[in-house]
Amino acid sequence: MSLQAPEFFAELRLPFHDSTVVGNTYLAVPTPGTHLRFRIDFTRTIYADTYGGLRLAVVHPDRGEIDAVSLSFLDLGTFHRRDVASNGPLNNSTHGTFNKYHRAGQPPWEGAEFTGLRDAIEQYTAVWFPGAWAASAPNRAASRSTHTAPAPPTARGGARTR
Repeated sequence: MSLQAPEFFAELRLPFHDSTVVGNTYLAVPTPGTHLRFRIDFTRTIYADTYGGLRLAVVHPDRGEIDAVSLSFLDLGTFHRRDVASNGPLNNSTHGTFNKYHRAGQPPWEGAEFTGLRDAIEQYTAVWFPGAWAASAPNRAASRSTHTAPAPPTARGGARTR
């Protein structure tokens, strides 16, 4: 069975018009006229064909990957509602993940809530592609809930902070 990556990324409603999905990877040029590219891949878990989040990366055509960050479905509550509704234990291997196996007629990520994930992607792209989100989707502000607190700073590159 297929992971259905194009449908997953369409569900995220990312605003970048110059984008495509190749295999299971989303590729975009958020800011026209710049060399920086944006890439999103699924992060794997220790279980075959099971995905626990997304890995976002900024890529330069000549210098390669400049920065990357992983977003966990569990941390962002992407599958929290689905997992609670299933009445299963919240500490099993499928909690906060999805895999490529699914019910007929349903996507593998059935029950996902994309708001937290989409907001995290917006915050990350705002650092590397200032204004790209607003320029690509001017009506997004009308559909968002009010949130005035600034996002916490994220660690850049491979360095970790405590």
